[in-house]
Amino acid sequence: MTDTIEDLQRSMDAAASALDFEEARRIRDRINLMRGGASAAEVAQADTSGLVRQQPGAMGLGTSRQRPVPPPGWKPPPKPDLMTSGRKRK
Repeated sequence: MTDTIEDLQRSMDAAASALDFEEARRIRDRINLMRGGASAAEVAQADTSGLVRQQPGAMGLGTSRQRPVPPPGWKPPPKPDLMTSGRKRK
């Protein structure tokens, strides 16, 4: 694989103009890996199917803290009864 970033850019543009957005996404991910310092051989072997862009966190844009997702089947604990909490039985 001797593709350069410019060659990949052209093929990504061609895929996008042909409305093949999945292929354009794969090529974009390969370009990003090459810009990050990976060699062409490493890019060819990389599995980019799981790469996703970071979503805004719970605190808004620019934060990396994500909203917590409860596990399936989780129920919040019952709230304490305010009439009896903090009192001891005699």
